[in-house]
Order: sequence, then C-alpha cells, then structure tokens
Amino acid sequence: MIDQQRPSLLRRLYNWTLAWAEHPRAGLALFAIAVIEASVFPIPPDVLLLLMSISRPDHAFRYAAITTAGSSIGAVIGYGIGMFLFVAVAQPVLEFYHAMDTFNQVQEKFNQWGVWFVVIAGFSPIPFKIVTIAAGAFNLAFLPFVIAAILARAARFYLEAAIMHWGGEPLRNFVEKHFQLLTAVVAVAVIGGFALLWL
Repeated sequence: MIDQQRPSLLRRLYNWTLAWAEHPRAGLALFAIAVIEASVFPIPPDVLLLLMSISRPDHAFRYAAITTAGSSIGAVIGYGIGMFLFVAVAQPVLEFYHAMDTFNQVQEKFNQWGVWFVVIAGFSPIPFKIVTIAAGAFNLAFLPFVIAAILARAARFYLEAAIMHWGGEPLRNFVEKHFQLLTAVVAVAVIGGFALLWL
C-alpha cells in the first residue's frame, strides 16, 4: 500500500538540506559549491545558501561571506581557464552546456560594457561561469575583473542572507506553509535564467 503521507521528493530534499545546515562541514560544502559553480558547475550555490540561512538565520551573513569567498575564488579559476586552457577545458565545458553561441555574444557585451558587464552578470541569473571564462578568454583586465566579481557576488549573496536573517522564524514558517507555490516560483526563475543563456 502506498503511503499517502510520504512527502514529495522536493520536500524531502528541503528537509535534508535544512538538516545539513546543522552539519559541522556545511560551510565547507557551501564554499566548494560556490567555487566550482563560478567555473564549471551548472547549479548555483544560492539554493544551499538560502536553505542554510533559513535554517540558521543567525548565521546567514556568515554563510554569505563563505559563498562570496568561494564564488570569488571560482571566478579567478574561471578566468584562468578562459585565458590559459580555453581549447583544452573551457570549450568542452561550454559545448557541453550548449553555450558557445552565448559565449560569443558575451564578447559583444564586454566590448560595450567592459568590466561593468561582470557586475551586471554576477548579480543576475546568467550562469556566472560563462562570464568568468569569457573574461579570461577576451583578456579583460584581471584586477578590475576580480574587484567587479567580488562586488557583484557579495551584493547578491548578502542580499539573500539579509532577507533570511531579518525574515527569521516568520519567513521559515511562510516557506513551510507555501512550499509548493514557492517551489514553482523558483522553478520558473531558474528556467528564466537558463532561457536568458540561450536567447
């Protein structure tokens, strides 16, 4: 007999992530995901950051700092891949994500906006790895790139942390009550971000 009360996969994943927030190595996992997302990984660290912060609102800004540090290091790695390992590493990664056309379009954005495009992209749903790899491949000045990446990622992650921190228990209760609706909203946002990638 099927258990009608068994929670959905997404609900179980949500509960697992909340439990993971209490793990001694939760910060290390968040840092590692942030590093690889900015260079090769397709899943943004925001999901883990938000759920860990909603589980421990008092640690939200600490989690934001960890995510910012990891993403900034990942940005430098992505820059290095674009500059020194484009054919060997970057091109296969971009082709795997069907992002070569987008990568070529990013060059036009760099020509128009320069380092400001890094700021815009780092705060937007556009996959950050595309921008970091492109910055290295197109020889964007390294120091302005690093500063822009840090500012953009810090603004994004600290904003998310602030919402979780000041929302606290009421926000967690809201998420628990409207979990299905919020899941649908997040799914639409993620799909929209990837749609921007291919447009």
